[in-house]
Amino acid sequence: MGIDLELLHKIKGLIECPNPDKDIRRFDANLRLFPPFIDNDLCPLTIKNTLLQSCYLRNTEWACGVAVYTGNETKLGMSRGIPEPKLTAVDAMIDKLTGAIFVFQIVVVMVLGVAGNVWKDTEARKQWYVLYPEEGPWYELLVIPLRFELLCSIMIPISIKVSLDLVKSLYAKFIDWDNEMIDQETCTPAHATNTAISEDLGQVEYILTDKTGTLTENKMIFRRCCINGIFYGNENGNALKDEELINAVASGSSDVIRFLTVMAVCNTVIPVRSKSGSILYKAQSQDEDALVHAAALLHMVFVNKNSNTLEIKFNASTIQYEALEILEFTSDRKRMSVVVKDCQNGRIILLSKGADEAILPYASAGQQTRTFIEAVDQYAQLGLRTLCLAWRELKEEEYREWSLMFKEASSTLVDREWRLAEVCQRLEHDFEVLGVTAIEDRLQDGVPETIETLRKAGINFWMLTGDKQNTAIQIALSCNFISPEPKGQLLLIDGKTEDEVRRSLERVLLTMRITTSEPKDVAFAIDGWSLEIALKHYRKDFTELAILSRTAICCRVTPSQKAQLVEILKSCDYRTLAIGDGGNDVRMIQQADIGVGISGREGLQAARAADYSIGKFRFLKRLILVHGRYSYNRTAFLSQYSFYKSLVVCFIQIFFSFVSGVSGTSLFNSVSLMAYNVFYTSVPVLVSVLDKDLNEDTVMQHPQILFYCQAGRLLNPSTFAGWFGRSLFHAIVVFVISIHAYAYEKSETEEVSMVALSGCIWLQAFVMTLETNSFTILQHLAVWGNLAAFYIINWIFSAIPSSGMYTIMFRLCRQPSYWMTMLLIVAAGMGPILALKYFRYTYRPSKINTLQQAERLGGPILSIGSIEPQPRTIENDVSPLSITQPKNRNPIFEPLLSDSPNSTRRSFGSGAPFDFFQSQSRLSTSNYSRNCKDN
Repeated sequence: MGIDLELLHKIKGLIECPNPDKDIRRFDANLRLFPPFIDNDLCPLTIKNTLLQSCYLRNTEWACGVAVYTGNETKLGMSRGIPEPKLTAVDAMIDKLTGAIFVFQIVVVMVLGVAGNVWKDTEARKQWYVLYPEEGPWYELLVIPLRFELLCSIMIPISIKVSLDLVKSLYAKFIDWDNEMIDQETCTPAHATNTAISEDLGQVEYILTDKTGTLTENKMIFRRCCINGIFYGNENGNALKDEELINAVASGSSDVIRFLTVMAVCNTVIPVRSKSGSILYKAQSQDEDALVHAAALLHMVFVNKNSNTLEIKFNASTIQYEALEILEFTSDRKRMSVVVKDCQNGRIILLSKGADEAILPYASAGQQTRTFIEAVDQYAQLGLRTLCLAWRELKEEEYREWSLMFKEASSTLVDREWRLAEVCQRLEHDFEVLGVTAIEDRLQDGVPETIETLRKAGINFWMLTGDKQNTAIQIALSCNFISPEPKGQLLLIDGKTEDEVRRSLERVLLTMRITTSEPKDVAFAIDGWSLEIALKHYRKDFTELAILSRTAICCRVTPSQKAQLVEILKSCDYRTLAIGDGGNDVRMIQQADIGVGISGREGLQAARAADYSIGKFRFLKRLILVHGRYSYNRTAFLSQYSFYKSLVVCFIQIFFSFVSGVSGTSLFNSVSLMAYNVFYTSVPVLVSVLDKDLNEDTVMQHPQILFYCQAGRLLNPSTFAGWFGRSLFHAIVVFVISIHAYAYEKSETEEVSMVALSGCIWLQAFVMTLETNSFTILQHLAVWGNLAAFYIINWIFSAIPSSGMYTIMFRLCRQPSYWMTMLLIVAAGMGPILALKYFRYTYRPSKINTLQQAERLGGPILSIGSIEPQPRTIENDVSPLSITQPKNRNPIFEPLLSDSPNSTRRSFGSGAPFDFFQSQSRLSTSNYSRNCKDN
């Protein structure tokens, strides 16, 4: 097909379009072409006629178009904006600790400032060598406090943010470089788009997952069908090999022929003929691709689509249809229809396919649909995806009248989608239902094992899908999402009215409360309609239900409902992870604390919008248990160590003020302070990103230990108080020993300063050694090489006369007392720390200590039992939902409560799922209090 370029340049017209917006799903506009081409006629434009910025044009050699929006006014440009930053739990805790240190710093400055001024007025003026003037300027009272402010300014390490950003970038690279997370089938590696939230992966409490393409392969295979009440494929599980169906096609059964016609024609598939002559189908939906392929295997072959002409080959004959209108699928209508005209006899036919609730209620009055309802239920029980097919012959006058309304609705610029749905409803009724198709979507490899492992890690699962309830339930059973009776119990929430939903919700809540003492996995399932009512009118009750239940199946839900469910869990201060593979999962992924996209068959929309992208669902286990846990552990250590090393020097400065007349004089010179933070102590900390407290295999075998990350055991006010106390103790040790060792020798202040600084560096090296779990050559070089570099740098400065440190280090290193002082500082500073560590490791070991010991001894550990978390109270803006654990615990967990004897919230076990479901989530209403936002 050619085009006259001269004629193209003469085209004149007008495009009526709305103001620029960021909705990439809609473009409601009209095109008016001026004479002599079309006499001011309206041509409606939709998103189907629009090529968005940065999109690729496929299956098309060329296109002529008009630029409607440009630059920042394109839909992509309007959508960019500034993404809302995601604050991790670790970052939030660091901010709180920084605030506490800042308050402490202000108090210290005020106290020492007042003490300094008092000492100056009472004692300093009596000393002739101080030379204070009798009368000073008006700001004299502020001088000493400001000096102490400068001394204490290093109490909050400014470099901590830079260090964290650097190591978090390395965490992201570790994910990118992980060869065990490469999907060998598609050669798709894991990728971290967001480099700032890796530690949150180790604190995930809820995973909200899509079903199709996420848990399943999204490889649709046509398995069974029911045509006019006759079931095909029930015996061998493959309708395409069913002799009865093959014979019906060969004999030209009218019901079967019409059924296959709808399968082949009612779609948006584009057939493309390859160089070898075979036909390839380009489909947006995997369901449509499966139906068209199945029709082709049954000799109803869709061979060509030229403009509005559809060409079908059935056996040896060719059938042509003219596509008059396409009634596109929407999530509200849940069906798609095509109006075609048979080019042989001129009949106008409406072909439709869709969900059973979108087709069967609109069947003609005389048709019995009971068989089709039974077929849908039967196929859903097998976990198959169902579609109902129907058609209706239209009268020409009816079509002509309806076409005018459809054209008018298509050209309106206001509420076009709503108007189109109303007009489509006028045509989509009185169907002759032809049958039901059943398509299989197999589970991905490793999905059941992944879900079971992550459940042992104490992670709750919610399935949010657009499929039928029965289909979703069967998939949930097959992938260990829920347990079958008698181990599990599934409660249904359904209803079409507010009253029905309220009663159903109350019944499920009551059952949840009274089954708290039973070792049973209790889950609930709810459909989209009931969920809409529950979220609108009974949000508080539904939130309570969300807290009580670890497992939920939400069916027939829209993208906006998925996002609302994520928001509800986030409002209860749970760390959420959302995972999906399609464009309908993007809102859910962006709403969650962590978004994971699967690079699947539905494109890369979810993967590009997510914080992390993986090739298959099974890689989620490694992403959370290995990368998430290691990232949290390393970040917790790095952040607290950064405070520790700054506080040590700051406390030494404070102690020095007591022997320098509380004057705010600094013991260390500015060069030493700068080098301390930039060179002497930063390199060993950064290399801590290679530290592993346990081997990867051990972590994967014992996922229960993820609880230490989920509960924030490694970074909280208690652990920070320990580091704060350690810094105070080490500062006392360094200052007292340095002063006593060199003050009696009447050494210069510069020598005492260097001795104190040397003591700090030696302690840092041994603290890093003590806190490191797994040493590599790089870590040894960083710790001990850094200690050697300290002396080399100071020897160089000591050789420069103008440095202010001339010959100091040379003199100190020649003195045996200097090395004895270093030995004494290390012994006095590390001795109590080592004793404390030995006592805790020997007499009160944690589960992690037990596993570390097993790794060193090389012996296996069959089970480390469960781990009890501490209760957590969250105060938000709604009236409290009082929920507590039952007093009757499962005896499986009783011997394993030593980690937290007073805890009452959850238990994470390593046995069968229902063993630890009971104590994790079967909560009743007394002393466990959680307040949630009533959004």
